[in-house]
Amino acid sequence: MKKAQAEHGIICRLPQDPFGYFGWPSIARQADGTLVAACSGLRAAHVCPWGKTVLFTSQDHGRTWSEPEIVNDSLIDDRDAGIVSLGSQRLLLSWFTSDTRFYRKNDDWIRRDMGQALYEQYIAKIESWTDSEVGDCLGSWVRLSEDGHTWGDRISVPLTTPHGPILLPGGDLLYFGKAVVNGLNYHRYHHSGGIQAALSQDGGRNWTILGTVPLPEDTEPDNYHEPHLVALPSGRLIGHIRYQHSARVKNHEPFTIFQTESDDGGRTWTTARPTGAPGSPPHLLYHSSGSVVCVYGHRQQPYGEQAMISRDDCATWEQGIILRDDGVDGDLGYPASVELDDGSILTIYYQKYKEGEKPSLLWTRWSLPD
Repeated sequence: MKKAQAEHGIICRLPQDPFGYFGWPSIARQADGTLVAACSGLRAAHVCPWGKTVLFTSQDHGRTWSEPEIVNDSLIDDRDAGIVSLGSQRLLLSWFTSDTRFYRKNDDWIRRDMGQALYEQYIAKIESWTDSEVGDCLGSWVRLSEDGHTWGDRISVPLTTPHGPILLPGGDLLYFGKAVVNGLNYHRYHHSGGIQAALSQDGGRNWTILGTVPLPEDTEPDNYHEPHLVALPSGRLIGHIRYQHSARVKNHEPFTIFQTESDDGGRTWTTARPTGAPGSPPHLLYHSSGSVVCVYGHRQQPYGEQAMISRDDCATWEQGIILRDDGVDGDLGYPASVELDDGSILTIYYQKYKEGEKPSLLWTRWSLPD
């Protein structure tokens, strides 16, 4: 383990607000240097029906941030916001929606998480929904902005992952995610779908599935979730995937990262294999130094955010670089990074600032170790 030299700060913290829960963020840098952070926020709990897609901006390299701006507020829970710079001030926003009624039969843990008063509001809200209303909202989506401020209509996409697609050097978008379908069986299918790559050549409006990642014989699709992708200068694609135990298969360490590669633009992939990194889910960044940086949440003691670095195009990894290890509990992580002008890295994530609070949106600025 090696502790990075790091500076920490706050994007948004609302410790007294019953809807002050923020989670699962992403970050992008626009052409003029503006940083845009997206997350699911103004929620009551990790699982609740009130999640909204919220944006923040920074004009000073991430040291201070704007107030939260609500972009999506559907009838049901809007979760896991990804944000991608498409050049100039253009942005792509991704997210998925969740039918919180799925948890109703066994939700004592939600009651404990929310408290009785909010729990009663939660029950009243989900019981007011109709199948037709929920079905219209369910799915995985993107929205496009030409100016970074106004947003087009939602567009259904065939995959989902927390940080959304990546922009390839030629201008196409590649989405490396988990296969989904829209409809009332969304939760079940969300777990059974494979890890796939999809291409958009029109800025995110239309998508074509390219290929599916082969899995080891001792695993099943339900073990794999929340992948991310980086493109190397050679054209090789590196995919990292969150592995977890399923109800039936428990053959690898839980909550760890698997790796796969593609040399033909995402059509074929190597069989996913474990990296040994003790955390998830991953976010990959190609740094100007030629290193590849993967950040991930560490949901066992010491709780916090960690990174691993490859200096040989992801053939090997230096693991266990600690960005912070002061987390209150395991409800944290989903870090995402951008490189700043001086080569330092700004990583954002969600984590409780103090014990007894809901998670806040936080940042860490750090540099690659020698």
